[in-house]
Amino acid sequence: MGRTPPHPEVSQFGLQQVLEALVDPVRRSIVTQLDAAGEDIKCGDFDIPVSKSTATHHFNVLREAGLIRQYYVGTARMNTLRRDEMDEAFPGLLAALTTPRPARPSLSPADPGFRSR
Repeated sequence: MGRTPPHPEVSQFGLQQVLEALVDPVRRSIVTQLDAAGEDIKCGDFDIPVSKSTATHHFNVLREAGLIRQYYVGTARMNTLRRDEMDEAFPGLLAALTTPRPARPSLSPADPGFRSR
């Protein structure tokens, strides 16, 4: 095993754990950045507004849920999105998270469908 941290097998993925990992906006950002990059990213290269120790916690949560795989290249810890494994366990979940949606048009009081709250 060496320096590679442990990762759950597909059969060990739990929907509750995956959803709890994705509820945090920083962790969702990590997942969407990995998806958009289309390549592995080292921990220090993510655009996230947290300290290094807090980022480490977020990476651990994502890894333990099975969303990312981590490995070392020299001294850099690399991260890869486990899209194929997630799609096997929970088809469409990552696509729903990472696919951009068109913005909804906002209604003004002059529009027929407008209701004040």
